[in-house]
Amino acid sequence: MTAITDRQKLAYIAGQAADARVNIELETEGMTLNMGPQHPATHGTLRIVAKLDGEQVIAADPIMGYMHRGYEKLAEVRTYAQVTTLVNRIDWLGSFANEVPFILASEQLMGIEAPPRAQWIRTLLFELSRVANIILFLGDMAVQLGALTPVFFAFRDREHVLNQIESATGGRFHPNFDRIGGIKDDLPKGWLAETKATMANVRKFCDEMEELVMGSQIFEARTRGIGVIPPDVAQQYGLSGANLRASGVDWDIRRDNNIGLVYDKLDWKVWTHTDGDSFARFWVRMQETREACNMIEQLCDGVPSGPIMAKVPRIIKVPAGEAFVSTENPLGEMGYYIVSQGDLTPFRVKIRTASFNNVSITPWILRGVYVPDIITILASLYFILGDIDR
Repeated sequence: MTAITDRQKLAYIAGQAADARVNIELETEGMTLNMGPQHPATHGTLRIVAKLDGEQVIAADPIMGYMHRGYEKLAEVRTYAQVTTLVNRIDWLGSFANEVPFILASEQLMGIEAPPRAQWIRTLLFELSRVANIILFLGDMAVQLGALTPVFFAFRDREHVLNQIESATGGRFHPNFDRIGGIKDDLPKGWLAETKATMANVRKFCDEMEELVMGSQIFEARTRGIGVIPPDVAQQYGLSGANLRASGVDWDIRRDNNIGLVYDKLDWKVWTHTDGDSFARFWVRMQETREACNMIEQLCDGVPSGPIMAKVPRIIKVPAGEAFVSTENPLGEMGYYIVSQGDLTPFRVKIRTASFNNVSITPWILRGVYVPDIITILASLYFILGDIDR
């Protein structure tokens, strides 16, 4: 065997160093990662196109429109009573809450106010819809980070809330219960007591989530300081609801611009957090679920007697005019802008939903994060695809 001389060793080392310098100087192409439109972590038919430099996101674009169903145009060829069937399906987890702002805007155009009993029941069902919606978020965000047990707890206890919505309205997912001037039917006997008992189950669920999820070191490591949204950026992108309050902005339509509901007659608190990260968004929604339980119990104790419908024409013909009403829905602000020309159907309907803004901020918030954090941030923003594409 021929011995390797020192000169050969030095030549070899010099050659390797030269190759290394060439490799460093050469530009390498980044990777484009497609998430969706069929992906379990995008909560529906949403596509995220992320450009990566190694494991880091350098740009991310949301591609929407896969579920566009034309609610705004369909509303223009439906009577006002028929529109509630459509809007139930926008945020399909929000159920009754979707109906309320449209009905309130229609009542505003007609100069009608629902009787006090109907207003209390509307508010009660609105908050039940909030609880049913956010319970699923609390369990689902945990499963996005690998914790499977919490989502089973969420589905278990959400059923109790849906039972109460169904027993009052006849509809489990899509109640179609609100009417211009009031509500379709009165509450069944014993329903208020059953609802208060259900809230005790929801409180127990929140305690379990706090122990299983928020007490986990893995969950904290994956959410603390991840996806931080400063308050000014949150407002610039039009965020609302818990996403806005988790950035420290103390704004809630139920308190600050309440129309047609009885939140001003309740003792309750608006929860905020100053961190603006994924953990803060989870924490705020947890506290809001507990606060909704408090409000529902107060509503059950305070529902007045009396009629559930105002006097309205049998055939509803809304006077010419325009109105905009928004409410604090489970995902954030939902508003309806209605233009009437005095016909049986709206002339124009424009819907402002929370999820569209929640997704619009993704190019800003995902820039610079790492691939595993994409799922965490998307889950914490919480959006429903029907609420985006409409």
